[in-house]
Amino acid sequence: MSSSISRSATVATVVAAALAAGLLGGAAASADEASATAAAPVRIHDIQGTTRVSPLAGRQVTGVEGVVTAVRTYGSRGFWMQDPNPDGDPATSEGVFVFTSSVPTVAAGDAVSVDGTVTEYVPGGLASGNQSMTQISKPVVTVRSKGNPVPAAVTITVDSVPAAYAPAGDPADGGSIDRLPLRPRSYALDYYESLEGMNVRIGSARVVGASDPYAELWVTVKPDENPSVRGGTVYGSYDSQNGGRLQIQQLAPLAERPFPKANVGDRLNGVTEGPLDFNQYGGYTLVAATLGQVEDRGLIREKTTPQHKNELAVATYNVENLDPTDPQEKFDALAGAVVENLSSPDIVALEEIQDDNGPKNDGVVTAGETVKKFTDAIVAAGGPAYDWRSVDPENGKDGGEPGGNIRQVFLFNPARVSFVDRPGGDATTATKVTGTHGDAHLTLSPGRVDPANAAWTDSRKPLAGEFSFRGRTVFVIANHFGSKGGDESIVSHHQPPNRSSEQKRLLQGQAVNAFVKDIVALDKQADVLVVGDINDFEFSAATRAMTEGGVLSPAALSLPANERYSYVYQGNSQVLDQILTSPGVHHFAYDSVHINAEFADQNSDHDPQVLRFRP
Repeated sequence: MSSSISRSATVATVVAAALAAGLLGGAAASADEASATAAAPVRIHDIQGTTRVSPLAGRQVTGVEGVVTAVRTYGSRGFWMQDPNPDGDPATSEGVFVFTSSVPTVAAGDAVSVDGTVTEYVPGGLASGNQSMTQISKPVVTVRSKGNPVPAAVTITVDSVPAAYAPAGDPADGGSIDRLPLRPRSYALDYYESLEGMNVRIGSARVVGASDPYAELWVTVKPDENPSVRGGTVYGSYDSQNGGRLQIQQLAPLAERPFPKANVGDRLNGVTEGPLDFNQYGGYTLVAATLGQVEDRGLIREKTTPQHKNELAVATYNVENLDPTDPQEKFDALAGAVVENLSSPDIVALEEIQDDNGPKNDGVVTAGETVKKFTDAIVAAGGPAYDWRSVDPENGKDGGEPGGNIRQVFLFNPARVSFVDRPGGDATTATKVTGTHGDAHLTLSPGRVDPANAAWTDSRKPLAGEFSFRGRTVFVIANHFGSKGGDESIVSHHQPPNRSSEQKRLLQGQAVNAFVKDIVALDKQADVLVVGDINDFEFSAATRAMTEGGVLSPAALSLPANERYSYVYQGNSQVLDQILTSPGVHHFAYDSVHINAEFADQNSDHDPQVLRFRP
């Protein structure tokens, strides 16, 4: 069984009951209506209708005819069928998925007649906010003939996908677009919905999301839509969703055909053709019965410029749940990146360092073994003998993988920079700002910033450290803000989608901002760097909260727009990892070092960031 298709097809929560309750815009049929519907055959376009939710949802249908276009024998088992005689209405799809639960006995080219129940399935469940997928469930299938031509595929092109992404949700319907008439010539999401279940194809297209462990990749049919400098597609605002992106999976089980490996910027050449599905992990997905060939375009991992002897280089790197039980190869690869790709920064703020036995949930919170294994690997790779500082969290209080107790850690090269130790910092004691005018310091170093603040409940608390470089004090605050878990995707039936996790990061940004203001109030020229996995964009409310009052500025904004990204999600290259600078950091060079996010082979899912400046 293909792990990718089975994951994407876990999908399904039947929502006939929700339809009956009016939650998805449908209504239960009356006995007379149901009887009339059962007595008269309907066409596939009657089932699909002109909105996202079928007008026949929850009803029995008989004698629905079509030609089988593709069969899925694993995961969410069933087949797609399509009416070869379309009605000419661009808003109504002519294809539908027939969910059989067991392995289907039909084949592509079979002309079939289907009796069953029209249902709407919501991948991930109603609470996910995902759009529903119209299908026929509990089918009785009669094969009328075999060997028929499969209906010709609709070609998705740069011109067929509208520039606008989605209509605004109906305020009278909770911001949902479910009840709105489809306008496939006006909105990208409406266009894809009008093709749900149909046989579609694309020509040669650029890869914008690398192959992943679930055997899927992302392409764009709009090569000029917000292109990144390295071949991706940049997500630069909430209104630039990039409708040309399309997820690609394959219909053949992996045991029969391995999925190709592709990096961002590669090409998927030739014809890719198959039914247009919808799943929990990406929305509209071309399930390829015919898959194009990947052309390797030679993407290479970047190397940043080494710092000058008078420059301080500060980096941030999410090392993705690193713990001693990880294979040595992971430690070696991450260490090699620090040395070769990041040019051995003077200070490295690490996120997602787990405790000394990783996800084993037994109360252990120390991380000395994890850090030692990493720093030893850096030395073995030819890098400096980094020293380190951190504060152990309370067991189970900082979120992340259960038992892992992730935290931020400072590595620093003692041959280049000194750490100013002020003891007393622990998981619950807040470090403060002290000193006199023009001479700010921390009361605890390392110390945690405002750990009792409710903003940090079940989340990583910021780690603050005071450093000295060539006689100049430098403050570094390492962060790992709350994740986006619980947010609706950009293909949600709510438009704009609900981003429920934003509120926590907004409060976290305000807490960090208040702490930096305390430093700058004592020393307007203080060198302060706020670094880490912010889990939010350079244009987000959380970032704006950190910059309030002009005490910080996102270094990402110093880059050209086509280079602003550290993470690739569903084919969108976007900023999650950041370094922000105080006004005292007058001149700097900033680099988002692309070594992971664009590649099928990753040592972390994040790209590290490096900033060089002269304090």
